[in-house]
Amino acid sequence: MTTPVPIAVPRKGRPLEAVLERFASVAGTDAESLADDVSSTLRYEKAVTKGDLEDSRGPYERLADYSSPTEPHAPEYTLLRDDRDGMPRRIVFDSVLIDVGDVPVHLVGREEPFRALRTHEFALGFDSADLVLEEVVDLRPSGVSDLEDVNARIDPQESDVRVVTGLGDTVHHTLMATPELLPAGADLDRDFLADYEGDLCISPRYERLVTAVLGTDATENVSFTYPSRDADEEEAAIVETGIGVYLTVTGSTAREHGLVLGEHLFPSETVLMANAAETSETVDRVRRRLVREQADSVLSV
Repeated sequence: MTTPVPIAVPRKGRPLEAVLERFASVAGTDAESLADDVSSTLRYEKAVTKGDLEDSRGPYERLADYSSPTEPHAPEYTLLRDDRDGMPRRIVFDSVLIDVGDVPVHLVGREEPFRALRTHEFALGFDSADLVLEEVVDLRPSGVSDLEDVNARIDPQESDVRVVTGLGDTVHHTLMATPELLPAGADLDRDFLADYEGDLCISPRYERLVTAVLGTDATENVSFTYPSRDADEEEAAIVETGIGVYLTVTGSTAREHGLVLGEHLFPSETVLMANAAETSETVDRVRRRLVREQADSVLSV
């Protein structure tokens, strides 16, 4: 029997759902059922953790109910401490076996899949493109705008990991500002920000990411500010500052706050990554299968 190819994946949320959808598209009906099962279970558990739903069963009882020890390809879950008030236990994805063509694959949940690839625990993995920018992309005078730019800015002495392709679950880091800040007829884009001096509101801990996206020239005369802990929405904090960068899908909340939506700066997208030092013929077969429907968007690695 072929040894399963281990692949590091996120434990919860939109990135994990995007990964499961990709496997469903390449591995057939059983994988589609699995994706639905895992996604619905974790959405339910998220609602319980947030207090939106109540369940008379405790987390260990629910965890036991989700387990199917007699089914070799049934998903497994585990418990983690959530960072919400009171740090409740949250049930998250742990692992599952899936057949991709004639190759068995072992999806293994990790809190930080990208870092697991960097330490050579895995040859393949999925994580947010944001983390690649935060960890290993070189900071240069000009910024990055798409996934094509990312691999070119990874120092080969720094990491063997490269981005293979995106999964299309795109949320954009978007420039937004109050109308009063913009001169008449001005476009809210990178060129505007290059001439801007003052505060720029961003999410905490995103300094390096935003600098990588905008470039060091554009951020030279910018001071990063952050939403207060009491702020209900980041958009409200951007209104106070006047200009900021935040993740947005439709921009409806930003518009409700009276903000002007500017340039989509960079796609916050789940990506397939490969560690070139850990490749093998079997790993390459799985990688090709995972990207075969996106031949036009596969990056050079």
